[in-house]
Amino acid sequence: MAGERIGILRMPIGNLQSVWNALHELGFEPQFVDESGDYASLTHLVIPGVGNFRAVMTHLAERAIPPQVRGFAASGRPVLGICAGMQLLAREGAEGGRTEGLGLVDASVERLAGGAGLRLPHVGWSTVHFRHPHPVFEGLKSDRDFYFVHSYAMHVAREADWLGESTYGEPFVSVVGRGNVIGMQFHPEKSQVNGLKLLENFARWDGRC
Repeated sequence: MAGERIGILRMPIGNLQSVWNALHELGFEPQFVDESGDYASLTHLVIPGVGNFRAVMTHLAERAIPPQVRGFAASGRPVLGICAGMQLLAREGAEGGRTEGLGLVDASVERLAGGAGLRLPHVGWSTVHFRHPHPVFEGLKSDRDFYFVHSYAMHVAREADWLGESTYGEPFVSVVGRGNVIGMQFHPEKSQVNGLKLLENFARWDGRC
């Protein structure tokens, strides 16, 4: 659609094409970006992914991408992290050994407790309860189901950043947000109508809350 230039960060993992396909079906023209991408021309940035925190951050750091992502976020333009991409927004992650994240949210990423017959990874549909309002939630009711695949979850320092809550043995952060940055632990691109609505809202969001 006119005006929106949505970049999808090229990652060595997972759901790149499904995110592109979902945004394209919504009428947008997303583009993949990497270390040589023209970040200055983008209006929005999506960080997708399914994978190991340490391995992905190492891949990005080797290509000097984290400073570009941090600079994009500092400009006030909207940033969306999906699944592992949400976890990378944190200050650090435990998966694969303690590793520095992008630091866009004051949080750490820790392994889910599991237990009581619950297997890891947590795979399937789970309910997301909206704890705080946000422009990306516009037109959506709380307590709807979205599709998850993960073994780790974010622990936030500020309660106000905990936008969405789900439960798998224990409550965990399923949506995080701070300023122009938002992350979703589930896969909106695989979550049917409600997930597509979240993506559309993000693509139309100006980064202000």
